[in-house]
Amino acid sequence: MEFVSEIKWKPNSSVSDLLSQFKANGFQSTELNKASEVLYKVWSQKAKVVLTFTSNMVTAGLRSLFAQLIELGLVDAVITTAGSIEEDIMKAKGEKFPLTRFRADDIELHEKGHNRVGNIIITNDSYGRFEGLMKDMIDEILTKKSEMSVSEFLFEIGKKLNDKDSILYQASKHKVPIFCPAITDGSIGFHLYLAKDRRKNFHLDVIDDFKKMMFTLSPDDTKGFIALGGGVSKHFGLLGTMINGGADYAVYMTTSTGWSGSLSGASTNEAKSWGKIKDDSDSVTVIGDVSINFPMAVFAVLDRLKKEEVI
Repeated sequence: MEFVSEIKWKPNSSVSDLLSQFKANGFQSTELNKASEVLYKVWSQKAKVVLTFTSNMVTAGLRSLFAQLIELGLVDAVITTAGSIEEDIMKAKGEKFPLTRFRADDIELHEKGHNRVGNIIITNDSYGRFEGLMKDMIDEILTKKSEMSVSEFLFEIGKKLNDKDSILYQASKHKVPIFCPAITDGSIGFHLYLAKDRRKNFHLDVIDDFKKMMFTLSPDDTKGFIALGGGVSKHFGLLGTMINGGADYAVYMTTSTGWSGSLSGASTNEAKSWGKIKDDSDSVTVIGDVSINFPMAVFAVLDRLKKEEVI
């Protein structure tokens, strides 16, 4: 029988040291320790990794970490939402997102043209500059090709960004597909509509990306699935694992719970009933703020992989 252990600070302690103390600390710290162990197995065994995340992760500042994981060769496919694409491009072009308060005066913010995401601001001025940028980018891409999948379109966008901290840039450089099945669910959708209005032969094929996602994995692959948040990005990725025999490893991190029946709150255990994750998979669900939990788990794993010269 294992018993609760106490956390104690030691001089020169690292994130890895803290995570190791979480192993028998109880509550979500125990689950976070397990998440780091699962991620270590995934990456040390060179599993095929699908990383899914919602756009607020990019808003909050995890963008550079995602890009770094792609650069290190630790991600084989990315699935995300339209906001991630927009904000990755904005930040690659120098846009800054000011911090505010969770209980800010939202009416006053609206009058200033400031849009609040939690305690982060995205200004209308940033969207205005993004609008002009997207028009030029899309028109330039369409001079070469008018019909393509969404992942091909995002690959072309990534080639136009010169920022090593950009998800799109690193994905294009390392030929990692980015799937965004709900590409119209955001400002970028409006710009795609305008482009379609300007060029009637412009066509983005989301169905072709469904096929590409299915064949990114195979039943013979050792599959690792990382879901940060939920929604369409998580579900689209799980369709790929389900069709290919289920994930061998899975890490979910979310603030949602399963009591409402939402996909965002569905645990790794629930996924086993669908065959999205194998019955004997090494998997864990961590409930809590991903902007805190994911960097902690990843830093601990990367420290270990670096020492072992895996990366």
